[in-house]
Amino acid sequence: MVFRFATVQGQNVDWLLRRNCAVSPKQLAWFYMSMCAVSMVIATAFWFQGATLVMPFAWLELLAVGGCFLVYARHASDGEAIHLRDHHLVVELENAGKLERFEFRREWVRVEPKTGDNSLIEVYGQGRSVQVGRYVRPELRPVLAKEIRMALRMA
Repeated sequence: MVFRFATVQGQNVDWLLRRNCAVSPKQLAWFYMSMCAVSMVIATAFWFQGATLVMPFAWLELLAVGGCFLVYARHASDGEAIHLRDHHLVVELENAGKLERFEFRREWVRVEPKTGDNSLIEVYGQGRSVQVGRYVRPELRPVLAKEIRMALRMA
């Protein structure tokens, strides 16, 4: 069986859905440090020319941009991992460094929505539910839901 989003190793099926980030947190830190250095060199040059208000505004700018970069970096590694092992479906959601884990018995799991609905996919069973598919384009969510359903039916 061929899956679009999953990797299969023997009887185990894994879906790793991650945020699409153009810059890693480490790259962002290097960029920010270089931006700080350039900004401080320019502000210092203006300081020595007598424009003393440039320095406080440069610091304010760097603090604001640093705060924005920090928020970005916190969410850069967000993602969803869905693992199908033996008789269990395990869903792990990572958001800003916080990991939530949901475990369902394979035979009691239901996966909705049905094909055609572009909303998040709800996995539920045993009185609990979790939504997945945040990091998949809305038009591809029905494909992901179908894959999960097919994998659950495999013996």
